[in-house]
Parts: sequence; C-alpha cells; structure tokens
Amino acid sequence: MQIKTDIEALLKTVVFNKASDLHLVSRAEPQIRIDGALRPLELGVLSGKDIEDICYTLITDAQKSELENNKELDFAVDLPNIGRFRGNYYYTTNGDLAAAFRVIPINIPSLDDLRSPLIFKELIKREKGLILVTGPTGSGKSTTLAAMLNEINLNFRKHIITVEDPVEFVHPNNKSLFSHRNVGTDTRSYAKALKYSLREDPDVILVGEMRDSETISTAITAAETGHLVFGTLHTNSSIQTINRIVDSFDGGEQLQVRNMLSSSLTAIISQSLLPKAGGGRYAVHEILINNPAIANLIRENRIHQIYSQMQLNQQQSGMSTQTQALVKAIKAGQITKDTAMRFATNQQELLNSIGAI
Repeated sequence: MQIKTDIEALLKTVVFNKASDLHLVSRAEPQIRIDGALRPLELGVLSGKDIEDICYTLITDAQKSELENNKELDFAVDLPNIGRFRGNYYYTTNGDLAAAFRVIPINIPSLDDLRSPLIFKELIKREKGLILVTGPTGSGKSTTLAAMLNEINLNFRKHIITVEDPVEFVHPNNKSLFSHRNVGTDTRSYAKALKYSLREDPDVILVGEMRDSETISTAITAAETGHLVFGTLHTNSSIQTINRIVDSFDGGEQLQVRNMLSSSLTAIISQSLLPKAGGGRYAVHEILINNPAIANLIRENRIHQIYSQMQLNQQQSGMSTQTQALVKAIKAGQITKDTAMRFATNQQELLNSIGAI
C-alpha cells in the first residue's frame, strides 16, 4: 500500500465531501468535519505508527526535526489537483503522532461570495487603523480576512505584507503587490516581522495571530503610523477583545495601551459560524466600529459601557451586537432559534429579543 497515496486519498475525500477538516488520531478512525460536526470515514482504526507513516510523507527532514524537538508542527502544503491545506502535527498519550488538516480554498472568496455585511467594503478603504477579526478556532476568521484583502487587491494599488504561521491563502498580484511571510522559515517571530515590516514600505499588514504583548504593541504602533493593520485574536466579543489586549500588558503600561488603542482601533469583527437551517454554515458577526464615544470609553477604562454604545445608531454606524445579528439571521430563516440560543454569548438578552418573533 502506497502511504503517499493514502494521505492524498484522505485529503481528496475531505475536498470531495466539502468538509473543512481531517483528523488523524491513534486508536480511532480518520474523521472529517462537515458543517461543524465530525464524521468517521469507516476506514479502520489507526495506530500512532500508521499516522507517522502517512504524515511524514508530507514534510521535509527539517520539519521532522522541528516536530520531534518541539512536539508540535504547523505548516501549509499544496497538493496538485487536490488543494491547499494547513496542517498541524502533535503528540498524544504514549507518544503517538496525531494530525489535523484544514482545507484552504484555492479560489479566494470575495466579500460578495461570503455575503459579508456591507460595512466590510467600507472598512477596507481606510488608509490606516487596526481591524481585528476575532472568534474561536474554526469560525472562519482567516477566510473573512482573505476576502477583505482580496477586495483591496481587486480595487487598490497597495503593498500588502502578510505574516502568518503558516501562510494560508496565497493571493495573486492583481492591482496590489503581496509579500507573504511564514513565521519560522521567512522570519523568526511575529514581533520581528512586524518590526521590520515598517521598513518594507507596506500599505497594509496582516498579522496572522496577535499572541503576545510585543506583537500587539507593534501592531498598534503600525496602525498609528499610517498603515492599515489586520489581525486576529481568539476572543468571542468586542469587549473581551479590548480587555484581552489591555490585560496583555503590565499594570503600569495599561494606561498608555488604552490611549494608543483608542486612537488606532478602527473595528472589531467578532465572528461565529453557526449550523445553517437546511445544511451548511452561516456566519454571524458582532461588529464594533470605533467612534469618539467608544474611543473615550476605552481611554477612561469604562470598557463595560461600550456595549450600550454598540446598540445605538445602527443604520448610520454599521455596528451590530451579536444578539442583533442572531435575531436578523433567525428572521431571515438562516438559523433556528435553538441554534441561536446555543451560540449566544448573552442568552437572556437573546431570549428577550426573540420572544416576539
């Protein structure tokens, strides 16, 4: 049995079934994720040695050394006539290798393809500022960011630097010029890449993940100094995102960080992917757009009052709370009430809002 063919066959199965992920874990069958739910492929139980034989065919000797030294490995791989995938190798109990693969669409979607809120097309026209797309793993953050960069690429002549671990979507150079950088092979860290990117004449910078205070601080500085900066955080709401950023710094630095964030922040998009009524998945967005009132609340550390500001002037600002987005999706028949309740961050508010639907 040709091991290389095995992994290619598995990944072909993922693409054929329009799944998002493939999981290989010892003492279990290979499983794929379709519309958010795992489904076994009924191909037999794998051992750790099986997974090692399958997965080692996709990586270089240098990557094998990194995996064995660090016990983790992130990478991306292109398979001709199959697709592009983000891979993560890791170890489980008894030293067994495990793997997770995620499909990266080769054809980069547009904001229209994703049926994104109209405000997204206005945000990408900004010359500077910090735009954060947040949400849990698997919520479609990378896809939304790729669509926003694609919109810039189709309409503006910009130099766009992306720093990711690993690089996921590879954009063609249409009107814009892309410099894709992979943490680990093209640069040592997010923070170093961001620092030196300011000398590389960028107009737009994408930070794949804002993991630490140094990266966050440099991203905010880049946004302050005339660059449009996109980034991600694993947070579930705008308020949680602001608190996470501020709490990443020592107490003595937090006042300065709030001041910088209040002036540099453009928007926070907190995204969830929910099971769609009738099959598929539907993106729900909580959207915060910075304005003088919100900037003042950030500066004065009255973060808890931001939510009430997000409920005001919806038509003019383009803002939306998660509750409002869920109610809109229910009314449109995109999701059920039960689904909305399961994913709501404020269940009582949602319950009050849908009582009259």
